[in-house]
Amino acid sequence: MLMKFAVQDFYDDREFKNVTPKTLESYKVMLNQFVDFCNEEEIMNVEDLTVNIIKKYLVSCQKRGNNSTTTNSKLQRIRAFLNYMIECEVIEKNPAKKIQKAREDVRIDVFTDYHIKQMLNYYRRLKTREHAFHCYRDYSIIITLLGTGLRLSELCSIKWTDINFVQQTMSVFGKNRRKESIPVAEKCTKELLAYKVYCEQFFGQENLNDYIFTNRENEPLTPNAVQNVFKRLAKVMNFRDVRLSSHTFRHTFCQKCIQAGMSTFAIQKLMRHSSIAVTEKYAAMWGNDLKEQNEKFNPLNQLDI
Repeated sequence: MLMKFAVQDFYDDREFKNVTPKTLESYKVMLNQFVDFCNEEEIMNVEDLTVNIIKKYLVSCQKRGNNSTTTNSKLQRIRAFLNYMIECEVIEKNPAKKIQKAREDVRIDVFTDYHIKQMLNYYRRLKTREHAFHCYRDYSIIITLLGTGLRLSELCSIKWTDINFVQQTMSVFGKNRRKESIPVAEKCTKELLAYKVYCEQFFGQENLNDYIFTNRENEPLTPNAVQNVFKRLAKVMNFRDVRLSSHTFRHTFCQKCIQAGMSTFAIQKLMRHSSIAVTEKYAAMWGNDLKEQNEKFNPLNQLDI
């Protein structure tokens, strides 16, 4: 079966199975790159794919600067595509099955208290009327991300009706396409309530958008628009030791909760990890400092010697 037709058939199947638009787009981008590589290697049919061809493609990705995480994502997409080809009885075995994933760098960026204060102070200092809306909105975005650990897509989809200011809870349309209720800290709730009052004054109470975060034209922010906010902020902050992105805020939320002693189960619920194994990985990485724990609990400390 021609690769070109097989891949399109696979896209149709994923769309029929109702994968998220983001996931479908990821399949298209990564598999189209793989098909282009196969064409260059004169591999036109799915049946002609081999372990060596797939490895050669992944190595070429690494040489172009792809890190281990990206390379592994591409391998995962190729595996899914070829598993579908087995279902369709085009091939009998998946040549990508035995290819091992590349070892990934376990370092995960998080913000220090210094980073956080620098960002918030920057928006506090910009008090000119022409920048007021953007400053208050972007300040509130940071507060929300730090206070809830929301994903970027979740941040852009929350509405004022999703927040119960009395019960201090937020309904989140998560990665698993389910509405989940999470508690919101009192400080975060107060900040959002104050921001709501500001938006009612800025746009007019009757014109308040259902979505919490909008542009000056009162249109909901897209994930790309929020990413652009952080790109502009990154140029101003010029942090050398951390990547300024929405996911870094999420990791920072997780790290702070772990280091404060919150239970792994509670963090899993707040982060809405599908598996507690993911949370445990972070807990192992950011658990209480070994030296600090040794000083606190070492048995010699209990002896009068």
